Amino acid sequence: MVNDYSINKLHEKRRIDVLPSEISNVDEFVRLSEKAKCCLVKRKKDTVKLKLMTSKMVYTLKVDTKKANEILKKLKCETREI
Repeated sequence: MVNDYSINKLHEKRRIDVLPSEISNVDEFVRLSEKAKCCLVKRKKDTVKLKLMTSKMVYTLKVDTKKANEILKKLKCETREI
C-alpha cells in the first residue's frame, strides 16, 4: 500500500542538492558541454553567466558579453536564455 508518507520518502531519496561548481577555463567548459543536457544563459549588464546542467552537477562560467557569444557557438548542447 502506498501512502503520502512513502511517496514523500521516495522523493527525498531522489532529491540531490547540488551546489554549482564555477569553472574558469573556457576549453574545459566546452568539453563538459558534450555531456550536458542544456546550457542556461543569464545576461546581465556587462557579464553573462553560463550554466551547464548535467545529470549530476551544475557548472557555471562568468564571462563578458563578446566572449559569451563566441563560447555559445562552440557548445555542443541545447542553449536556453533565462
